[in-house]
Amino acid sequence: MNSSGSYYELYRGSSIGMSLIDTLDDLVHSGRLEPQTAMKVIATFDKSITEVLAEKVKAKLNFKGHLDTYRFCDDVWTFLIKDVNFKLDNQTTVQADKIKIVSCNAKKPGDPQ
Repeated sequence: MNSSGSYYELYRGSSIGMSLIDTLDDLVHSGRLEPQTAMKVIATFDKSITEVLAEKVKAKLNFKGHLDTYRFCDDVWTFLIKDVNFKLDNQTTVQADKIKIVSCNAKKPGDPQ
């Protein structure tokens, strides 16, 4: 969440987020949904997915790779990592040529540090 109280829009680019946006777009273009209602649904999605992932996902993994690029802008860290090896909780390993990690502040404004 950013300092204005709204939630990050990161998950809109996920497969479920893109499907939701495509469906809402179709409904708006067919006249069955007002654009303002679609925007409210998307804002609710941003809030809900952030909260559910924070509360429900307990899986962990370790990874090693070569840090290619990093940056910090507007309270968002971005890391580009090459030749990555992931080790999952069940000891399964997965390899990737490159990954991008985007990390945002999970604290809501007014929450104690």
